[in-house]
Amino acid sequence: MSDVVSDAPQALSDEAVLARFRASKNQPSGSKTLGFELLAVRQAEREVEVSFTARADLLCNPMGQIQGGYVCAMLDEAMSVAGMITSGMTHVVPTLEMKTSFLRPAMPGVLRGVGRVVKWGRTVCFTEGELYDAEGRLLAKATGTAIPTPFAKFKK
Repeated sequence: MSDVVSDAPQALSDEAVLARFRASKNQPSGSKTLGFELLAVRQAEREVEVSFTARADLLCNPMGQIQGGYVCAMLDEAMSVAGMITSGMTHVVPTLEMKTSFLRPAMPGVLRGVGRVVKWGRTVCFTEGELYDAEGRLLAKATGTAIPTPFAKFKK
């Protein structure tokens, strides 16, 4: 596998990519449910920083904690966005497999996520993500394997 995408010249600055992403009117409903917001883009590091507004009335289990499936969805979202941005916004990166380690309960409120692409190949990419609470405590970590798919092919 090669890191072809990372060697491509960056056509837009990190700030321009962030502005373009934020201006999109096509935010998926799942992203809206999670309260997703893109905070920072670091193309050179193949990394993004995101936040989620975890609402108690939508995402909590009977113990008042964010249900683990939603924590996984947040990590998957952060890693997928990192993949899309790494591709220069030419590919989506559907997840083939994902492993999540839960380190402490996630509670309702604003959570911060980091997603990154570790390795980008022609047929597969490897991703990592972390989710933190408002105090900066690590809540969960994930690794993923995804398949870079051109946007045009994905829409068919």
